[in-house]
Amino acid sequence: QVQLVESGGGLVQVGGSVRLSCVASGRTFTMYAMGWFRQAPGLEREFVAAISWNGKITDYTDSVEGRFTISRDNAKNTVYLQMNSLKPEDTAVYYCSADGPQELAWGQGTQVTVSS
Repeated sequence: QVQLVESGGGLVQVGGSVRLSCVASGRTFTMYAMGWFRQAPGLEREFVAAISWNGKITDYTDSVEGRFTISRDNAKNTVYLQMNSLKPEDTAVYYCSADGPQELAWGQGTQVTVSS
C-alpha cells in the first residue's frame, strides 16, 4: 500500500498563500492519480483538486478554480497544492489522496487556518 505524508499547513492571513506538499512512499508513484480534499469543522470532506498520473490532466472544485494549483513531481514522489488568495472559508484540514489499482489511500491531514 502507498503511504502519504502531508506538510505545509499553518496559519495564514486572508489574501495570503501557502503551499502544501504530500510525499508518497511504498508503491510506484506514477500508478496513482493524486488529489487534495478538505474538511472543515462540522462539514463533510470535500474534493478540492486532482491530477492525473502524468500531470497532464487537472481538475478543481469551482470555489478554488483560479486560486489553487495542483502539481506533481514524479521524480520526488510528491504532489503539491499551491493555494493563493486565501479566504476564511478555505480554513480546513487538507488531506492528500492517492487513487490507484484497487486502492484509495489518505494522508493524515494538515491544518490550514486563514485568519482575518
